[in-house]
Amino acid sequence: MLTRRAGLLLLVTGLMLAAPAWAQPGTGGDDLGPEERALVERSRERWHRMSPEQRRRALEHVRQWQRMTPEERRAARENFRRFQALDPAERARILQDFRRWDQLPEERRRELQEAHERFQRLSPERRQRILERLQRYEAMSPEERERLHRNWERWRRMSPEEREQLRERWRQPGSGR
Repeated sequence: MLTRRAGLLLLVTGLMLAAPAWAQPGTGGDDLGPEERALVERSRERWHRMSPEQRRRALEHVRQWQRMTPEERRAARENFRRFQALDPAERARILQDFRRWDQLPEERRRELQEAHERFQRLSPERRQRILERLQRYEAMSPEERERLHRNWERWRRMSPEEREQLRERWRQPGSGR
């Protein structure tokens, strides 16, 4: 499973390799540096077919690539190689996930990024337990998921004292749990 950072590096690498003429100005190219102008010049035809938004994004990506450390670039190239080795259906799914990510509001992306970073700071054992629970959840029927959500809502509405009482009941032998 790709991490968010690895996914971003994969995307940047993919864009770099798929569209070597990245460096783009918003409209005419006046804000390009020498390296960026050279990239545009090498792929002039592709550059001219791009919309202003595509040019803006490509320029953003090339500049991000230039800010990366050699190790980050190496990791991005490796991720891109692994991406290319995937079957077409898996590649299409990943690209669709990137499109959905791009459509999220900035605030939601920030929330998800922070959640991912918290997840990464967990111990490997804790992360594995969470992933196992996710797999169990995904294997549930819609009815089982609904029951789980109802129970979760009941749990959230409980006071801390009520939660502790319930935990105590569960700890007792023969509690049915």
